[in-house]
Formats: sequence, structure tokens, C-alpha cells
Amino acid sequence: MQPAENTMLHAARAGSSDAFSALVQPHATVLRAHCYRMLGSAADADDALQETLVRAWRHLDSFEARASLRSWLLSIATRACLDALAARKQRSLPSFARSDVAGDPSAMPSPPVLDPVWIEPCTDARLFEGALDDRESPESRVTRRESVALAFVAALHWLPATQRAALLLHDVLGWQASEVADALDSSVAAVNSALQRARATIDEHGRPKRDRSRNVSDDRVKATVERYVRAWEMGDADALAAALCEDVTLAMPPVPTWFDGRADVVAFYRGFVLAQGLRFRVVPAPSCNGTIALAAYRADGDRWVADALHVIELDGDQIASVVVFMGEHAPQGVGLPPTLS
Repeated sequence: MQPAENTMLHAARAGSSDAFSALVQPHATVLRAHCYRMLGSAADADDALQETLVRAWRHLDSFEARASLRSWLLSIATRACLDALAARKQRSLPSFARSDVAGDPSAMPSPPVLDPVWIEPCTDARLFEGALDDRESPESRVTRRESVALAFVAALHWLPATQRAALLLHDVLGWQASEVADALDSSVAAVNSALQRARATIDEHGRPKRDRSRNVSDDRVKATVERYVRAWEMGDADALAAALCEDVTLAMPPVPTWFDGRADVVAFYRGFVLAQGLRFRVVPAPSCNGTIALAAYRADGDRWVADALHVIELDGDQIASVVVFMGEHAPQGVGLPPTLS
């Protein structure tokens, strides 16, 4: 530890809550992102982060400076998340659910499932604040953002909790197998076995498509997003089709129905959005899960009311997946107002 950290550590052990806050604050973003990957919910990640800090405060005397403070805190956060997962259902996205069958665009979508079973979005500001700097390579930035992509987080939730923890600590955070074993009270052999099974499971159920938009000009990406926005605001099915990949997926939690392929997505749009005569305004939202987010507001008299948050993954200059988090709480959850005048 640096001399300044040692000073804060001694003060915190003597009972200074201010010193403790100063000591752990630089690690809060990394801890929150780890808890989010483990739990799939921004609110649950915040709860787990607070539990981590409470446990760290209570057991600060057990911290041995041979390990880094960050690693010690991440071990505590992992345990807090495992405890939380033991008491709740696994989360997923409709397109990653166990009944992994795409919907029929001519049929009425299934009723929403309102239990907390869906992966939730998280803004980049909360996942990356203070974690990115100008010295980080473009490849590191891409890897960091892909580690919180909705599809990757959903794929993680196919895994049993301990396998998920092992994979995140080893493959995402770069820990050695021996360090993972210590954190999970396990053996190196058991960790290596868990990693092998975890990787096989994620490969079997499809790793998320790599976002290749970084190799496409900003103008082309902007044009793609504008076609998508125009489709919703003008009721333009052709504009929507032009913006989508042929193998695009559309999910709409909390509705469990999802659609696979441009033809079915556009058919659903024509049959259930345009047919209802709904009107929307679509505005930029804070980026979420390392990618573009848009907020849709539905016309209601002389005002526009929050209706959904669209999180978009790109493949080149086309849209590869759209997850529409439905309900007025979704735009408000990323800091946008409930209505527009």
C-alpha cells in the first residue's frame, strides 16, 4: 500500500469513518460493476455494494496488506453477492430464458412477468465513473464495456452462482486460479473445473455478438440510429428494416415474448405498434451497459409520457439487438423525466 493509504488504514482502524470512506471510495466503481455482473440489477448491485462496505468496516482488522485492498474488497463483494443470490431467483432476458423459443409476430405477446426475474440496465456513468482514463488502450476499453453488455450479463446468469463468480474473478478481473480459490473457500482444482464448465455453458448458449461499431465511422452509426428513431417517431417500417441486421433480436422485458430476425421484428412492429396508432418521441438517454440507449415517450394528450428504454447493440453500422425495457420506470431509472412537454 502507498504511505497515504497506510495512514488512512490506521485511522480507519482507530474508528475514523471519514478515513474509511476515503480508503474505499476509489474502489467503489469496480465493486459496483462486479456486483452488477453477479446480480444483473443496478438496485441489487447498490445493495450488495453497501453490504460489502458494512462487512469491510466490521472486519477491517482482518485485512492483511500482503494482498491489495481492492482484491480484499472484491472477495467480500463476491461473498455478499453469493449470499444475496441464495435468497432470490436467477435473472435473465427473454431471449436467454430457459424457454428459448422466439415468438410468433402475428400472435399477441405473452402477458408481462412482473416478478424480479429480468436483467436490468445500468448506466455507464455508474459502471465506469472514474474507471476509464486516457492512458487505457482502446482494446481495454472495449473489453471493459463488453464485460457489462446485456447479452453477456444475461449469458452469465445461465451459470450457477459459484461458477459465475469464478468466471468473473478469473476471466474478467484477471485473478489467478489460486486467488479465486481463496476467495471462494475452494481448491484450485475445483476452480479450474468450474471455469471449464462455465465457459462451455456460455459457448453453448451463445456469446454475445461483438460490437463492431467502433470500426465504423461515427456518421454511419449516427445514420443508423436516426433511421431507428425515425421509424418510431414517423411510424416508418421501412426505416426500421433498413436499420436492422438480418438476424436481429428484439426483447421487451417484462414481456417474456421475444423475436428473432428482421422479418419477424418488422412484422411485429407493423402488426402491434403501427396498428394501434401509437405516437412516440424518442430521445437520447444516458448510455447503458457500454452501448447506446434511447428513451421512448408515448403521446398522451398534449404531453409525452415515459414509456420505455431501448438499449441497442450494434454490429457494424446495423442494429444487432434491441432490448426494450418497458414501463415508465425504465427512462426514469436512468435519470430522465417522467414526461416531456
